[in-house]
Amino acid sequence: FFIAQAFKIETSPESRTLAQIGDSISLTCSTIGCESPTFSWRTQIDSPLNGKVRNEGTKSTLTMDPVSFENEHSYLCTATCGSEKLEKGTQVEIYSFPKDPEIHFSGPLEVGKQVTVRCLIPDVYPFDRLEMDLLKGDYLMKNQDFLEDMDKKSLETKSLEVTFTPVMEDTGKTLVCRAKLYIDETDSAPKEREAVKKLQVYISPKNTVISVHPSTRLQEGDSVTMTCSSEGLPTPEIFWNKKLDKENLQLLSGNETLTLIAMRVEDSGTYVCEGVNPIGRSQKEVELIVEEKPFTVDIFPGPQVAAQIGDSVVLTCRVTGCESPSFSWRTQTDSPLSGKVRSEEMESMLTLSPVGFENEHSYLCTVTCGRRKLEKRVRVDLYSFPRDPEIEMSGLLVNGNPITVSCKVPNVYPFDHLEIELLNGETTLMNKYFLEEMDKKSLETKSLEITFIPTTEDTGKVLVCRAKLHTGEMESEPKQRQSTQTLYVNVAPKETTVLVSPSSTLEEGSSVNMTCFSDGFPAPTILWSRQLSNGDLQQLSENTTLTLISTTVEDSGIYVCEGINQAGISRKEVELIIQVAPKDIQLTVFPSESVKEGDTVIISCTCGNVPETWIILKKKAETGDTVLKSIDGAYTIRKVQLEDAGIYECESKNEVGSQLRSLTLDVKGRDNDKDYFSPELLVLYCASSLIIPAIGMIIYFARKANMKGSYSLVEAQKSKV
Repeated sequence: FFIAQAFKIETSPESRTLAQIGDSISLTCSTIGCESPTFSWRTQIDSPLNGKVRNEGTKSTLTMDPVSFENEHSYLCTATCGSEKLEKGTQVEIYSFPKDPEIHFSGPLEVGKQVTVRCLIPDVYPFDRLEMDLLKGDYLMKNQDFLEDMDKKSLETKSLEVTFTPVMEDTGKTLVCRAKLYIDETDSAPKEREAVKKLQVYISPKNTVISVHPSTRLQEGDSVTMTCSSEGLPTPEIFWNKKLDKENLQLLSGNETLTLIAMRVEDSGTYVCEGVNPIGRSQKEVELIVEEKPFTVDIFPGPQVAAQIGDSVVLTCRVTGCESPSFSWRTQTDSPLSGKVRSEEMESMLTLSPVGFENEHSYLCTVTCGRRKLEKRVRVDLYSFPRDPEIEMSGLLVNGNPITVSCKVPNVYPFDHLEIELLNGETTLMNKYFLEEMDKKSLETKSLEITFIPTTEDTGKVLVCRAKLHTGEMESEPKQRQSTQTLYVNVAPKETTVLVSPSSTLEEGSSVNMTCFSDGFPAPTILWSRQLSNGDLQQLSENTTLTLISTTVEDSGIYVCEGINQAGISRKEVELIIQVAPKDIQLTVFPSESVKEGDTVIISCTCGNVPETWIILKKKAETGDTVLKSIDGAYTIRKVQLEDAGIYECESKNEVGSQLRSLTLDVKGRDNDKDYFSPELLVLYCASSLIIPAIGMIIYFARKANMKGSYSLVEAQKSKV
């Protein structure tokens, strides 16, 4: 009996498979229950298969070789049997984890110096499932997960870095870089790779020391032994070399001890011991001098000479122990000597006169004795410090006024070695070092300035400007110059006072003494002047006391005393008033002393040459005098009446005395048959209206021109001006 089976489809691997990029993978699709099925393959998103299909009977195989990113899909196998069609899929997931980690160091492991260790994982995918650990022995130095999003499918090299400082105890420890790739999130056993490196910590060669026996200075035929040692880890190898021309080295030995026998002059030179290990080297040099026959060269005045610009310097090179020496002079930079050479027997002299900037060199005296040659060097350092400092002040020393003191040092070189100190008595006001760089060789004038406020307590103190030129190793003490200036603080005149004896108000003919005092330092000079009407001063005397004898009214005025010294001026004014008794009084009446009833009469009283005079107009009567109200000494009677006739009196007086004048006014009555308002009277009225103001102005200007002061008008029983 034949039993028919149901049509089925199966895939292998069944639902999911992992494939490493670059490997080969095969997907198999097979059927049951169909003798001649047909197969087809596709991806779930209809992408290219990127593989080869081979069908054999009831089985179809899709082979991907090599696996790449294009193969990461869900693949569907479709089997057709007659009218039946079945389909089954399998998921292909890829990864890349092809190599063990790589451990790299930023440099050799040297004790005490930081080093960075880097662990690399090349060509990993997917890196967001990567975890890395770096361990030193059992100590976890760093752990890192790479959880960042992947922008695209690619093979990435990921790394982990740690910086640490090696110590001696790290030697022999293992450094482990471990990488884990979690392919499946449910997979508790990830793929794992690791790299291991054993640590070797080094110490660079140091403390290289050379010992020489018997000495570094030898004579021909002598032997010398030089021993070298150097510390380091691993222990440094020792190499001996000799310096040749152009800094080239000639290898002599690879042992710690170098012995040279039967030395010759040509063996003189610099010998170099070098300690070497894998991470460094350390050198030490020793200079051997092999002399043919001892002879000495000395140079005078010494290895260093300080010469002042403009002076003369003689350098002497002297030989001992050679019968016929030959001399030559040169500068270390092969510049011109700028001097004269004179040689005789055992010495040679180089004269530099006068010394200038071109002579600031190291001079070498070379002495040749047979085959031997010796050279001595003398350094000529220049300086210029020819004069004492100069103290200058911005002005006069005045108490309370700021002043700037300048201390100048002229024609100094080199100024970057200069120090200037300014002292007031024992107190340092300011100290300055001139440390700026010199652009060129030149004589410079350097100065120090300070502003201070002098007081009277500074008088008598000594201002000291001290300049020091530090010449370095040439002399133990710096060259020093100083200038001093005794302070005299001026005080401007003040509190100027004037004493007037007997008084500032005098009678004409009296004498007066005006004495002026003024405080200041130095003592102020007294100058007496008189102030003119235009404000100018007319000088009178330079004496303390100004005496006026037999004063007159013209001596009245303002007198000015000025106290004057270098620091300023102080002035004091005094007003001198010379009084005189009234005189030359004039009493007038207009139009005349005899008038007709109804006329206008003006009675005027003037005193033209006396200031500050009181004018009093009165009308005399048997019953008593009547004081008239006058204006500037003028009294006007309009429409005079018969009762206005009588005696009128004018009294001019001041504090010194008084003077009287009087006149009689006669008033006539008018005829009855004549018209009171006659044409003649009308003309008289019109004329008087013009003449009265004119007379008033004449009187006013006369008083202004001839008098000083003003009139005072006195009423009845009390005076008013």
